[in-house]
Amino acid sequence: KFQSKRPQVVVNMTTKHVAWCWAGILLVLAASALPALAEPGETLVLLDNLAIKETHSIFFRSLQDRGYKLTFKLADDGSLVLSKYGEFLYSHLILFAPSVEEFGGSLSVESITEFIDNGGNVLVAGSTASGDALRELASECGFEVDEERAAVIDHLNYDVSDAGDHTTIVASPDNLIDASIIVGNRKTVAPLLYRGTGLLADRENPLVLQLLTADSSAYSYIPDAPVKEYPHAVGKGTLLIAALQARNNARVVFSGSLYFFSDEAFLSGVQRVQPGGAGKRYERSGNQDVALAITRWVFGENGVIRVRSVSHHKEGEAQPPSAYTITDPVVYTIEIENLAADGKWKPFEATDVQLEFVRIDPFVRTTLKPVGGGRYEARFRIPDVYGVYQFKVNYDRIGYTQLYSTTQVSVRPLTHTEYERFIPSAFPYYVSSFSMMIGMFLFSFIFLHFKDEGKTAVTGKAAGGEGKKTQ
Repeated sequence: KFQSKRPQVVVNMTTKHVAWCWAGILLVLAASALPALAEPGETLVLLDNLAIKETHSIFFRSLQDRGYKLTFKLADDGSLVLSKYGEFLYSHLILFAPSVEEFGGSLSVESITEFIDNGGNVLVAGSTASGDALRELASECGFEVDEERAAVIDHLNYDVSDAGDHTTIVASPDNLIDASIIVGNRKTVAPLLYRGTGLLADRENPLVLQLLTADSSAYSYIPDAPVKEYPHAVGKGTLLIAALQARNNARVVFSGSLYFFSDEAFLSGVQRVQPGGAGKRYERSGNQDVALAITRWVFGENGVIRVRSVSHHKEGEAQPPSAYTITDPVVYTIEIENLAADGKWKPFEATDVQLEFVRIDPFVRTTLKPVGGGRYEARFRIPDVYGVYQFKVNYDRIGYTQLYSTTQVSVRPLTHTEYERFIPSAFPYYVSSFSMMIGMFLFSFIFLHFKDEGKTAVTGKAAGGEGKKTQ
């Protein structure tokens, strides 16, 4: 009997092992079918041609040295895909393909805008030959690219290397946006070389940032055509580099010049032509410094802040109550962190963070006081109006991600045992009522107990005289 059962035991164990093997195979197949999620630094680079990879090697190498994983593809590649199964495969997108008319594969302007709506960052460089795809993408982001073949021309601020059409212009660092978090320190940057088309943006759009503008003597037009119509972009209204920070903190930078990011622009010297001859010569342009600062910002290395913690409580207590009472003294504390260059979160220091205590409209607005370590504190007294309130911090500054924090609390009225027994403003009424009572008491006492002796005596004498006369 023992020998007849032994083979059966071996068969059962083998079946069990086979089942486990099949389960493992199915798990591997299922895992391979899932899309690869975008890792931090995963960047898709779309080019007009692979030669751009060589002519802009310094720019791309600087990104790789900072840990970015660049995937180079042609903009019209039929295998292009930005997302798979609803998940995006890249964190950032670089479009160095100005002349593309239509993207390849499943990539389109709609998919790129969806990528931005989901928090993706995009860097775009155009040229005088910008195609319809880039123009449509620019309009979706709040910019307008000037007409085809139009270039930025400046007859007063052009470089000595210009070919004669005055399209290799010298942009002053003073024309950079006053935000070092985006473009670096503009006071130490050399003049910039620019060769490309002009951009326009709606000045009323609060999401659009004008990173670099042309000088007042510049305009955007076709270089070899006579100027018969007023140019679309003139003077300071001619944008060279513009940016958009969406409401979801996604960032888009649009440059009208692919040349701005090239090795030639990075390594070339700058010398502005002046009426009396050449001006001061700079050994190297400021393009590289500004370009690298812009990439740090657009890809989220700079200007990223977050709320780490929020607390609120009554003065003298440590825990928040279930509901506050009107006129309670309250302490509000918020801790804010900033993403440093090494990728670590560090305390954020500022002096203009404000708090609002809101019930439909703000009842209290006060500046938060820094107390060290990225912590900010406000002390105030709750208004004497009950209802549902919010502690609201809305920090929106140029170059930083929007910081928005709300904490809802309830404010109740006083209970009947908490009201004051005597109100100071009613003291005159208290005095008048007590004076009336005292006066009434004195009047009653005098009226009841006072006796007029003189009047009684006179009356008696008068009565006696009449009797005597009668006798």
